[in-house]
Amino acid sequence: MSILNQNLLTLDFWQDKVTYGKQTVPIGTIGRAALNITDEQIAKLTTLCQPLTEIILMLGTGNVDVSVFPMAEEALLKIIRFLQKTEPFSFLDLATDETEIHRLFDEAHIENIIAYIKAAQEIGAVAAFDVKYSRGVGVLKLIQVMAQLGGTLQIYKQSMTAFAHALHDSQRTPDGYAAAFAEHFPKDDTLSPDNSMWMQLTNTTTQYVSAVMPKKGIPQLVKRMHYVSFVGMFRSDLFEGLCVGHAPKKCRICGKWFLTTNARHTKYCGGYAPGDKLHRTCRQIGNLKGREQRELADDHPLKQIYEKRLNTINRYVKRGTLDADLAEVMKKLAKDKMLRALSNVAYAKGDYKKEMEQATLKKEAKKNFEFAEDIVGEHWVPLTQEL
Repeated sequence: MSILNQNLLTLDFWQDKVTYGKQTVPIGTIGRAALNITDEQIAKLTTLCQPLTEIILMLGTGNVDVSVFPMAEEALLKIIRFLQKTEPFSFLDLATDETEIHRLFDEAHIENIIAYIKAAQEIGAVAAFDVKYSRGVGVLKLIQVMAQLGGTLQIYKQSMTAFAHALHDSQRTPDGYAAAFAEHFPKDDTLSPDNSMWMQLTNTTTQYVSAVMPKKGIPQLVKRMHYVSFVGMFRSDLFEGLCVGHAPKKCRICGKWFLTTNARHTKYCGGYAPGDKLHRTCRQIGNLKGREQRELADDHPLKQIYEKRLNTINRYVKRGTLDADLAEVMKKLAKDKMLRALSNVAYAKGDYKKEMEQATLKKEAKKNFEFAEDIVGEHWVPLTQEL
C-alpha cells in the first residue's frame, strides 16, 4: 500500500481491542509501545526530521529552497526504515518501497509542491482543495506528519512516563486507574491559548464505521478516531486502555514496558530476557527468582512444616519419650524431605506433609535404625555419622 494512503494517525476502537494499520491488539498496546522507544532513538529521529521541518517552514514564508528536497527524501527513507522495525509503527503496512519515495521527490512532484506553496501564499488554504495541486499536497501532508515524529515522542514520554510509573502503585482496575489519573493530572484543564496541554488532550475527531473485526464474520460498529499528532494518539490509546482495565507496567528483568490486562500484579513481561543463553523469557526468569527467594525465606510453608517437626522431636527428647539417637535419624530424614519438597512441586503438593507427620517419620526412622543395627551389630552408629 502506498505510504500516502496510510492512516498514520487513525485508530479503530472496538470493545477491548484497537486496530492500528494492519494489527488489532489489546487497547493500550499503542501507548505502551511508544513508551519503549528509547531517548537515543528519539534524538536520532529529531535530527532526521529537521529537513522535513524546513519544508514546512516554506509554507509560511513562501521562500522555496529546492536544495532541501534531496535531504528531505533521504531523511524520509531513514525514518520509514526506522518505523518498519519499531512498534507501534511496525503495525502499519509500510513496504520497503524506496522507488515510491524517490517518485514522491521527482521533478514533477517538486514542481507541484512549489506551485502549491506559491498558490497558498496567494489564495490561502483553499489551494489545498485544487486538484491540480493534489500531488504536492499529498507529499506535504506526509512530510507534516513525519516532521513532528521526534518532538511528539519526546513530549509523550516526558508527560506520560511518570504517570505510567504511578500506575504501578494503583489498584489495577478501571476504578483504581481513574483515581490515579485524577491524582496525577490537574482537574481544571482548559482550552486557553496559554495551556500547552490542550493539543494533547483534544486534538481528535471521531466517527463510527462498520468494520469486520478479527474472529468476527460480520461487520461490527467501530469507533474510529483521527488525530493531528502522534502524542495525542498515543495518549488516547493509553487512556482508553485504562478504561477497560489495561495498563502499562515496567518489567523488572528487561526494563521494558508491557501491558497488563487484568488485576494481577504481574512483575515480568513475556519477552525474551536480554543476555540469557537459554533463551528464557523474563517471566520464566522472574518466576525462578521468586521461587528462590521464597525458598530462602524462613516463613516458607514447606520450611514451617520442617521447623514444626524439629521442635516436636526436640520436645520429645527433652521429656525422655524419644531416644536421642533415633531423634537424630528423624531430623536427618525431615531435612532431606524438606529439601526434596523445595525442588519437587509434585512431592511438595503430594506426600510431603503426610511423610513429615511425627508417627510416619518415626516409623521410617526406626526402619533405618534397625537396618543400621543389622550392619554394625552391637555397635550401632546413627546414620548421620559414618559407618
